[in-house]
Amino acid sequence: MKVKRFVAQDMRQAIRMVRETLGADAVILSNKTVDGGVELMAAVDLEAASLAETVDRRIDARPATAPSGRRSAIDAPLAGPSPDEQDPLAAMRREMQELRRLMENELGELSWRDLGQRRPAVRELLRRLMGLGLAADLARGLIEQVGDLAEPELGWRQALYALADRLGVFDNELLDHGGVVALVGPTGVGKTTTIAKLAARYALRHGHRHVALVSVDNYRIGARDQLHTYGRILNVPVRTAATADELDAVLDALADRQLVMIDTAGMGVGNDRFDEQLAVLNDSRHAITRLLVLSATTEPQALDRAAGLFRALRPDAGVLTKLDEAASLGGAISTVIRHALPLAFVTDGQRVPEDLQIARAHPLVNRAAELAEQGGAEPDTDYLAFAYAGARAHAQF
Repeated sequence: MKVKRFVAQDMRQAIRMVRETLGADAVILSNKTVDGGVELMAAVDLEAASLAETVDRRIDARPATAPSGRRSAIDAPLAGPSPDEQDPLAAMRREMQELRRLMENELGELSWRDLGQRRPAVRELLRRLMGLGLAADLARGLIEQVGDLAEPELGWRQALYALADRLGVFDNELLDHGGVVALVGPTGVGKTTTIAKLAARYALRHGHRHVALVSVDNYRIGARDQLHTYGRILNVPVRTAATADELDAVLDALADRQLVMIDTAGMGVGNDRFDEQLAVLNDSRHAITRLLVLSATTEPQALDRAAGLFRALRPDAGVLTKLDEAASLGGAISTVIRHALPLAFVTDGQRVPEDLQIARAHPLVNRAAELAEQGGAEPDTDYLAFAYAGARAHAQF
């Protein structure tokens, strides 16, 4: 194995030096910051081993001997493997991961600055889209779709229109014709309250005699009590079921009801009772419309995990709750687009049934833009640069 030390002004130049000297098969062993630049240790397999060499292209390279008389770090002998290092391969892997992160940040910043000089309208549009809280890949896709427009405001309006066009809505007649509808989703997203809103809205239109509520949540006593309270207020029956067979029996008994709302237990990722809830709905012989309830206040990574988890329940559409409490809607919009989940309803308050609306794409996107403008927080420049660096791997701006 031939090992070389490379010292350059920045990471970009150092990587280029490695490729020029050792070729594309070189492996980065370590990296660190030194006076005047960065230092990389790189190696390439050869038939004959070679002593380490140094390639130094800093403009103001340090002298071989420091003022104190000590040799500089450049001429120091290579340190051997630490006797305490139990897993050299794991250590090398960590070093390479850290180097990759450093390289991505460095190249991202360079690309971001270059973009600002070459195509300032595109950079400004990316900044505004990321300011909505959108996922980086979605923002990049919108930029590709809109293109490079000389007029920034026109590009912004077209990007918002394109975003709304990607946001699917569930064209259903639930509030007109009813059906058997189950609300599923994580704990604390407002499933029971949303059921009350939907049931109350339907009862106001068609009468309470056509509505019934069912709970298959056998884990949260408070949720079942809450559902019974709503049942008394709405003057509609409330039933419970623990298995698919029990649910079928309950639904058979409620066959004369035009709308039957089913409340389910809130489950988090990795909950071992999730399979039980899955079986209750999937094994029923009745046609059940499943609505996945997600909260707009949930952070984007958790939203994405929840949408992935509940995919096993085959949701027909989504309900986005707590819009009134959310500081940003970009994460929720990104999640429903990524998982191809059309939205049926949105909620923005606790009032029953007033604070429930049929989902509309353009009003929701406009609301996201208004929230971003009211918040006034600029996206972090480092994050924007990192996101744009990812864009370079997928598209040429």
